[in-house]
Amino acid sequence: MKPRLPDPSSPIAPHIVAFVGHKRALNRRYDVEDKVLRMFDGYLNTAGIMTLAEITPAAVDAFFLSRTRTRPRSFNHLVGVIGRLFEWMVEHGIVDRSPVTMRLRLRGQPRPPCILDLRTAQRLVDLAGRLADRSTAPLRGPAYSTIFSLLFGLGLRVGEVARLRWRDVDRDRNVLIIRETKFSKSRLIPMGPRLAARLYAFMDRRSVQVPSASPDTPVFSFIGGRPVNPGTISIVFHSLVPQLNIAIPAGGTPPHVHDLRHSFAVGRLLRWYRDGGNPADHLMKLSTFMGHVDPISTAVYLTITTDLMEAAGLRFERFAAPISTGDQP
Repeated sequence: MKPRLPDPSSPIAPHIVAFVGHKRALNRRYDVEDKVLRMFDGYLNTAGIMTLAEITPAAVDAFFLSRTRTRPRSFNHLVGVIGRLFEWMVEHGIVDRSPVTMRLRLRGQPRPPCILDLRTAQRLVDLAGRLADRSTAPLRGPAYSTIFSLLFGLGLRVGEVARLRWRDVDRDRNVLIIRETKFSKSRLIPMGPRLAARLYAFMDRRSVQVPSASPDTPVFSFIGGRPVNPGTISIVFHSLVPQLNIAIPAGGTPPHVHDLRHSFAVGRLLRWYRDGGNPADHLMKLSTFMGHVDPISTAVYLTITTDLMEAAGLRFERFAAPISTGDQP
């Protein structure tokens, strides 16, 4: 574990502390942003800046350029965090204007997600179930087959599955309790009977190996009682992808484990179309289920697929079809 950066001590230190406190009072973790602000604070001390007036656009630009950020997204995040700090300071009359003038870097075309259909997802789960145990990873196959089932079947984030504890599984109601996830929100996730049965069967097998399981025992754990690392889940996913024979379009990339969350959202929308419902009436439900604040965030996951186009087309044909009025005289 990397050592924690020193507490802010530059001329801007009190305002960093107040700003981070303000964000956390709004139920934001702000841990990554706090790290960025501490790095900025350390840079100001190293540069010998003694007053707020010395924090000029040139000084701020020098900080940005001193950080190695090859990806536009990472660089823009750095600029955005510092920019929001100074915007807050302007709003509170601490400074007259923001010294952040650095232009954001252009991002390339985002990678389109790979949407897995039910058959491909089942193949993934089956392949995961055949993974051999290791000395440090007993029940490796059942663990990963259950993990991928939860990711695809419930649209959970990888970190949410990795952090599940015994106390988060409510067997009486077939509900998962997702605690303190993105933006420090918690939510309840109902499970269908088949998915619930799969999860319970795995936990029962783990109970044999860990008879002293407590409410805080991770559901998925291999080493030292620690929760499985999300990065390890991603590595296992990538190791199985070549066996799925997924067609990757020219210029595309192989599927990522986060695509299972995209696949859940698209699959749910497709089922609403096919069931005759109006997807627009259910987007708020889907947004809440996935842990989003509003449907705008959920829309990012709703990739247009061939199946969705066909379902929407059939819906429009029924809507636009002429009404029969019987034989004309």
